Amino acid sequence: MSPREMVGRIGFYTLVALATAFFALPMLWLVSTPFDAQPGLALAIPDPTLGNFSELLDNRYALGSLLNSILLAVGTALLVVAFAATAAYSLSRVRIPGRDVLLYLLLLLSSIVTGTAAMVPIFLLMFELGLIDSRVGVVLVLSGGLLPAAIFILKDFMDSVPKSYEESARVFGASSFQILKDVVVPVIRPGLSTISVWTIVNVWGNFLVPFILLRDADKQPAAVLMRTFYTEGGSPNLELISTFSLLFSVPVIVMYLFVNRKYGFRFYGGIKS
Repeated sequence: MSPREMVGRIGFYTLVALATAFFALPMLWLVSTPFDAQPGLALAIPDPTLGNFSELLDNRYALGSLLNSILLAVGTALLVVAFAATAAYSLSRVRIPGRDVLLYLLLLLSSIVTGTAAMVPIFLLMFELGLIDSRVGVVLVLSGGLLPAAIFILKDFMDSVPKSYEESARVFGASSFQILKDVVVPVIRPGLSTISVWTIVNVWGNFLVPFILLRDADKQPAAVLMRTFYTEGGSPNLELISTFSLLFSVPVIVMYLFVNRKYGFRFYGGIKS
């Protein structure tokens, strides 16, 4: 190995080490600070204690907010996956004039009309429907915002399913619903898993929608409850914020480990016999 190649390799590994440290240090802070009796913003050896967890559990809304986050995330994922699968299948198999233009318009509008720009009409609509302070209303709003992009993504998976599979099933008398359930869905399982994880992650950290639509503290998710861990002067309570952030991250990590163990890099499909 020439000196020039050696210097280049050393520089590359140094850059990788710096990038790893850049992402690892916040993770180390998140893991260590909840067990520190006197936490600070700097990473340091903690003064071991479990008192932060006891103080957090004294908050009557803490565990309930995590359950609310799970309910909102799972409910939204079920709606998005169900409607995205049927809509993407229809758009993939039925020739509609202007179909591709419609898809791009849906994706464009869902990207532009979002967040604060859409909350006033959304709030008025939910008010007229009587869905203010309702988890169902939050799930419907979140599902509507994520559905266009989910359909756009899932259509590519639908296009990859050979039509010969469906034609063979029709020869044996399968209905359209049976074809979708037993032929198409098993083949596009990677796409459905992708949409599910993507939806849950988007809902899990969403603050604006549940903050505006949910008035009852018992119904608010963890992302909204996080704002209460600040003093009236705006100073953060590091003990509670760090501890709650660690608990807030656990369900997402468990989901990632489950999906990675089940699929990993071995995404594949199969047809039910």
